Amino acid sequence: MRTLRTDAEREEAAALVQNRQRWLTVRGLPGPARADIPALFRDPQSQPAGLFESEELLACMLPQRDPGLRWGQGPCLFLDCVHTLPGQPDNISRLITLWASDFAARLDLPFVRAEAISRHGLGTEPIAALLRRLTDMGWDMRGLGTGQHSDRVARLELTAEHRSGLNALIGCRVHEPNAAPEARGNA
Repeated sequence: MRTLRTDAEREEAAALVQNRQRWLTVRGLPGPARADIPALFRDPQSQPAGLFESEELLACMLPQRDPGLRWGQGPCLFLDCVHTLPGQPDNISRLITLWASDFAARLDLPFVRAEAISRHGLGTEPIAALLRRLTDMGWDMRGLGTGQHSDRVARLELTAEHRSGLNALIGCRVHEPNAAPEARGNA
């Protein structure tokens, strides 16, 4: 996992996001309402991060510290706009989960939080299957509500935990995320 440093890496992440959005649309699955998400990954100020294997980008996200969520108690590492390469197995989500839990612990943050689009409630497919997989990986459901980007989302929380030996499985060269302006004003 590393911060995307070059224009080429950020462009690759934007293309991955566009591919995932097309993949969701073709299958009639809910995707983000915002059309400008690829632009977020092109912007070096957003400090996007990517999961690579043998130089192939498998997933990308925007890690944020204390983004001023309207839900959850206490500071957190927030994984915004998480996208995986279509057709990848669940082990990508498992690696992201392990990395995020460890990274948050190293940042002295107690939680990792994320949101999954859920337009039709938590018990309907395909979100129900995704939530079952994520809870099996250690994520806790924190209800349904409006997300950071005004989508209806399932709110997810994971306890931060130091994971010794994780570096043998997944390396981390992600910059420490900055606090969101709203959170800095409250500090």
